[in-house]
Amino acid sequence: MPVNGQDPWAKRSGLTAILIAVPELAEYTDRWRTASFSSARPDLALSELIPPHVTVLVPWLRDPTPEHVQRLTDAVSEVRPFELSFPTAEQFPNSPVWLRPEPFDQVRALVRTVISAFPECPPYGGDHPDPHPHLTISARDSDPVLAEVQAALAAAPAPTVTLDDLTIWREGDDKVWQLTGSVPLG
Repeated sequence: MPVNGQDPWAKRSGLTAILIAVPELAEYTDRWRTASFSSARPDLALSELIPPHVTVLVPWLRDPTPEHVQRLTDAVSEVRPFELSFPTAEQFPNSPVWLRPEPFDQVRALVRTVISAFPECPPYGGDHPDPHPHLTISARDSDPVLAEVQAALAAAPAPTVTLDDLTIWREGDDKVWQLTGSVPLG
């Protein structure tokens, strides 16, 4: 449904995004992500559309230039790399189950730093001006999944990773996301 005469941001094609990509978590999360599907591509599991990640900014710029990438690099130049863990699972009211990144406040500060550097790119097209960092592992019908994930985390925690860069992604015509670049932290 159009909003202010325009299609909602998620219905656009060729989106770009800035993400905290954590492919190291695929082995841990794919048991849920392979059974969950996106409304953008209901025929492909989340695990086939994009690796595990925490969204920093989407939609980003339609055609990022080297100057835009430099602006991103400058924005995160003072952010030191840090260890990132995902010790708990939660669920949004509209059903998605997600892992909470920790240290949460540090991740949220990083997201806000990037959003501040690109005021022309409201997060989620303005739908969520102060986004809640998370790693989606199940998109819908998720009540049983939440209990399963919480039990799995209690039995064996998700891997801890070093966050030392942000990655830049572009959605292809087939709605599958492709890595197009990265910028280092610090």
